[in-house]
Amino acid sequence: MHNPINPRQQLILDHMAVQGEVRLAELKEMFDVTEMTLRRDMEKLEQWGHIKRTFGGAIFVGHDIALHERTGVNLEEKKRIGQVAAQLIQPGDAIFLDGGSTTLQVARYIQPSLNITVVTNALNIAAELQGKQISTIVIGGMLVDQTSTLVGPVAIEALTKLAFNKAFIGTTGVTAKHGYSNSNMYEAEIKRLVINQAAETMMVMDHSKFGKQDLFSFANLNAVNRIVTDQAPDAALIEAFKEAAVEITIT
Repeated sequence: MHNPINPRQQLILDHMAVQGEVRLAELKEMFDVTEMTLRRDMEKLEQWGHIKRTFGGAIFVGHDIALHERTGVNLEEKKRIGQVAAQLIQPGDAIFLDGGSTTLQVARYIQPSLNITVVTNALNIAAELQGKQISTIVIGGMLVDQTSTLVGPVAIEALTKLAFNKAFIGTTGVTAKHGYSNSNMYEAEIKRLVINQAAETMMVMDHSKFGKQDLFSFANLNAVNRIVTDQAPDAALIEAFKEAAVEITIT
């Protein structure tokens, strides 16, 4: 069931999703309403789990969109991205696939004959690979229901002992200033570590993520070797990728 967010509350949320936090005084300048009305807005947004109120303002918590809701969005584009990204895998590679609807498509297109090992923290990806004669390692951890991923200290400890030829990572947003970001702090932590443990990192993302920024930044632009996407970003972002020596493969 969706909460009936009014247009003003939606604008507050949109603003906070970009800024990460907001002061009540700032909102008073933005909206021609009383402080009491704004406080009620904040109370509702906190009740619904979108924000956490602080003294004189609030911070953005964000909401992980459930995987089953994301999977159908831009599905054709994600399939093409998955198909092209899977072709970057070489025989004998040890690869990491993190949780997400686009990385799931990469898993779908992996050829069993490549004799690779896949490490993942995503239960849906493990399920996709089951029965395909592909050597698969699932790391342990705390389960995030919405995304079917395993995160936290147990997952981190397992990953520190592993090294990958290639990592295929998803992101909920990328900007030139803040790099790649995610709405979930624990998933961002996993992504950051995996990039560090991989010889080569591929970001798999559809065009809707360009110019978007989420609360938790997990890597600068230059931490990634290649982006596999369905459409080119705008000229400014293309220039930023070029400066960061990031290759862009458009499907």
